[in-house]
Amino acid sequence: MSYHLFAYGTLLPGLAPAEIAPVVAKLHPIGEGHLHGTLYLLGHYPGLVLTPVTGQVHGIVFRLPEDPDTATRILAQLDLYEGFYPNAPADSLFRRVLHPVTLETGDILDCWVYLFNQHPGSARILKDGRFPPTSPQP
Repeated sequence: MSYHLFAYGTLLPGLAPAEIAPVVAKLHPIGEGHLHGTLYLLGHYPGLVLTPVTGQVHGIVFRLPEDPDTATRILAQLDLYEGFYPNAPADSLFRRVLHPVTLETGDILDCWVYLFNQHPGSARILKDGRFPPTSPQP
């Protein structure tokens, strides 16, 4: 099991809504990181779609608690918030997958990442790969 989580949206410090903020508060930020992907604005939250080379999505890498039971409980709470159903991934809004993330130090960690599991349609692309958007929506 990985004990790291890459957050790029509403799980970022200061952005977590009240319903999930107590869970996010249990995570220990270890640094900024990025991965290759496209970040879409889906209303009030973003969605990440992995892409092989183009674009970078930026966020924070967190360390989960080292106790496996505690880490599993936290991931289950995050899964519920993100609309990820491990027993029905096709029905999930997001999927939680392990993916390498590059830290600002250059180190690479396998992290849990929530990927958008739908077609983004005409959703706005956040070209700088950061949430919240730095420019108003056109």
